[in-house]
Amino acid sequence: MRTHIFSSTLRSLAAVVCVMAMGFSLTACSNGSDSNSSSSESSSSNSSVKMNQIAGVTATGKLGEKPTVSFKTPMTVQNNTYAVLQEGDGDTVEKGDRVCAQGIAINVKDGSELMSTWEENTLECSILLSDSNLESIEPYTAIVGQKLNTSIAFGINDSNSSGTSYILVYTLISKSKDLTRATGEAVADVPENLPKVTLGEDGKPSIDMNGQGSVDEQITQTLIKGAGAEITDSSTAVVKYTGWLTDGTQFDSSWDQNTTFDADVSSSGQIIQGWKDGLIGQTVGSQVLLVIPPDKGYGDTDSGSIPANSTLVFVVDILASY
Repeated sequence: MRTHIFSSTLRSLAAVVCVMAMGFSLTACSNGSDSNSSSSESSSSNSSVKMNQIAGVTATGKLGEKPTVSFKTPMTVQNNTYAVLQEGDGDTVEKGDRVCAQGIAINVKDGSELMSTWEENTLECSILLSDSNLESIEPYTAIVGQKLNTSIAFGINDSNSSGTSYILVYTLISKSKDLTRATGEAVADVPENLPKVTLGEDGKPSIDMNGQGSVDEQITQTLIKGAGAEITDSSTAVVKYTGWLTDGTQFDSSWDQNTTFDADVSSSGQIIQGWKDGLIGQTVGSQVLLVIPPDKGYGDTDSGSIPANSTLVFVVDILASY
């Protein structure tokens, strides 16, 4: 379903700077040449980091507040380079943490600020230091082992037509751990005519459709009520899920890949409407049964193994939100 709902927590900006909907991305817009770089081999407090360091970038200011970043312009940077500009004084960031950061993007040609999250306090919390992300997103390895309130710069060499290479300065503000499964209270009054969900030892759901057929109106039923933050129309919900057709055919499950999915439920989020309608108002720690009619799914169009005009059944565990 990842190919059907939404693909990744990291999205590229096509023009001036790679940003996310609520912040910045550590992935460059392209695989531009790394041959021209002002960098040198060095190690940080995280001894596993193998990236080169960016030379000549400094920062001043109170820890945990927007830093004043200085460097001689023009300069060049290469992808997957970094520099710790201010060492923090908070808790140590560990593998498996979700980190929330404030960010600044600065043009390395003239020192101009391209974007900043500080002014509107829009924390970037998509930084999940999972095993898979640490393997696939090299800059994340430089964050593990740092302390909160650290400011760390990353080099982005963008070879698009504007040639806007920049440094992205993250200040690490807070950290948390995502849940691994729904952890709330089981709902006692689930209607008897709905599909029956049972859970494995690890929390993976299986289902008995219990005669569930196609629907014209969506059914949203909370099965487990979590005690965490409420999902709003500006949230991204971090979930595990399984999806079935009403004949019991499973067409996708993040449980099978042991992965999570970041579901942007905002109006611009690229997920089916049934997920938006069903997840908004739910809370972190909850498990939700969604029975979604075709007009809130994929309508009269085939989508992979999902036939046209299909009613879809999902069980969704909400593990975190940002």
